[in-house]
Amino acid sequence: MHTLLLRIHGPMQSWGVQSLAKDRDTGLEPSKSGIVGLLCAAQGIPRTDDVAVVRLAKLTMGVRVDREGVLLHDYHTAGKAWPNGKGGFRRADGSLEKKDVVLSTRHYLSDARFLVGLASDELALLQTLHTALRDPVWPLYLGRKAFVPGEPIWLDDGLLRDTDLEAAFKTYRWLGCNRREWENLKQVRVVWEDPDGSEVRPDQPLSFAERRFAPRRVKTGFIDRPPFKEKPCTSLD
Repeated sequence: MHTLLLRIHGPMQSWGVQSLAKDRDTGLEPSKSGIVGLLCAAQGIPRTDDVAVVRLAKLTMGVRVDREGVLLHDYHTAGKAWPNGKGGFRRADGSLEKKDVVLSTRHYLSDARFLVGLASDELALLQTLHTALRDPVWPLYLGRKAFVPGEPIWLDDGLLRDTDLEAAFKTYRWLGCNRREWENLKQVRVVWEDPDGSEVRPDQPLSFAERRFAPRRVKTGFIDRPPFKEKPCTSLD
């Protein structure tokens, strides 16, 4: 078994899996569909290529939560009209019209930091993905196109041969750079794919073009804090 590690960090992220038109949710860690979509963008794979999507979805995924982040939400209006301050909506010509307006509440994660692991026996596939993440064909984003990474997703030492997810999460350095924050950690949360897991998530992609997803089972646990390694801080730390 081999593992490819990805750094998922940015000012804002959103990983919705059950979004309704008026309430766009986010999970507390990256979704499988979001990460597969990110890998497709890195390789320039169009959303119509279901074969490639299904192949990538067969990778076993885990997430180590190095920083939980803060859950936020805001209120959106979109369309051809805007609120008139009296409970209604108006167009540019002054006429009132509500059917042209879409109202929604959108949820986000702020200042979260994740180490995503993808495990497979196909070393060549992981090598291809590792190379693509270093020089992606299309822009990469964290769940929604407005949310760009704060640091490169590609990790120069992120391809670990003959290493499973559990070993990778226990031994790979903590992704932050604040020693005091690291010293305050006792454990970090991890979410693993497990066919016997107690939680079901509807984010196993089958087709992005048709927006079809299958359920997958995961389990949540905790591991001791990972090792600390000094590195330069960014403005996001």
